Amino acid sequence: MRVISWAIRIALFVVLLAFAAKNTEPVTLRFYFDLAWQAPLVALLLVFFTAGAALGLIAMTGTYLAQRREISRLQRSDASKKEINAAIASQPPAAEG
Repeated sequence: MRVISWAIRIALFVVLLAFAAKNTEPVTLRFYFDLAWQAPLVALLLVFFTAGAALGLIAMTGTYLAQRREISRLQRSDASKKEINAAIASQPPAAEG
């Protein structure tokens, strides 16, 4: 299984490397106020892919932190319930009589 995983990784790397080699022509990215940036197409694709991934991670951070707080709260609640159950179990049974 490990060999198949590495074979897929190498194949993906070769395909992406060939894609990058075929897209080295300079392109002009035009901004507002007559600002322009000229760079190879593959560099611009990499920059915008990285920026999109970073923005996605930033957008997900709030949800991630809220879930972490909820998990911590539930674990504390579960631990306190186990302590209560252990205390009840350790008490001697009530005498019938």
